[in-house]
Amino acid sequence: MPARHISSQSFDEILSDLGDDPAIPDPHGIRKPPPQQSTPPRAPNQSRGNPFTESLNPTQIRNSLQGIALPIALIGILLAAAIAFFAAYTSLNKQSQDALETSQQQISELRKELALMRDQIHQDQDELYFAIDEIEVSVHSLKERKIETRGVSKPQAPTHESELRRWRYLGTSQMGNIQQAYFHTGKSHLAYERGAQVLGEWRLNNIEKGLVTLTHPQGKSVILRTSKSE
Repeated sequence: MPARHISSQSFDEILSDLGDDPAIPDPHGIRKPPPQQSTPPRAPNQSRGNPFTESLNPTQIRNSLQGIALPIALIGILLAAAIAFFAAYTSLNKQSQDALETSQQQISELRKELALMRDQIHQDQDELYFAIDEIEVSVHSLKERKIETRGVSKPQAPTHESELRRWRYLGTSQMGNIQQAYFHTGKSHLAYERGAQVLGEWRLNNIEKGLVTLTHPQGKSVILRTSKSE
């Protein structure tokens, strides 16, 4: 085996690494305590995860989760209420805007209709005034024509004159002091005494064998003969 040369410094380092022999007593405390070996640093994940898993049991974990669940549920409810309120506010705002636009459109249409109605009323009013003027002119002209025609109009015939002229004189009869004349009206036979009212204001004034005379208060007279009516 070849010889090796070890320096005193290397030998001391080897001895220091091996440590003191516990079998050799050190009453004066000359020996130096061996350096404490530093524990290797733990990984970040292990240092964070291990204390919870090692120190908490399942019951504690369940209690911790139950304690956290209530605030989380409250936060969720508040968020849901906020979202619902925002959605309702947005919907109401949109409905209000739509209703306002609809109302404005209806008001605009009503204004147009009122303007058309106003124009139509003015037009009808002008036409009515024009028609009234024409009626007044027509009435005035008619009054003037009536005044003119009254001066040249012929006197009207007494009532029932034309009807009496269609009667037929049939003859006469004498019973004591009573003398009667017989007529045929075209529908029936009638008999009247002298002086009797025959038709309307017409009276039988004279009775003869061949003719009769009927008179009217206005001075008009009608003569009927036995052969024909006059």
